[in-house]
Amino acid sequence: MFDNYDDILNVADVAKALKIGNTQAYKLVRSGKLPAFKEGRAWKISKQSLTQYVQQNTDL
Repeated sequence: MFDNYDDILNVADVAKALKIGNTQAYKLVRSGKLPAFKEGRAWKISKQSLTQYVQQNTDL
């Protein structure tokens, strides 16, 4: 699904992948809807978490 992306993404990558703005991507991460962790000041999101989020929130 997200084959062109690295295994670990940042918020800008998530925003681009989901075709949403950075602000909305930060809201997903901060709310816990999209599992992520902080490395220093930067949020990191696994590609697996992003894939699971999309699968859970679509009617495929």
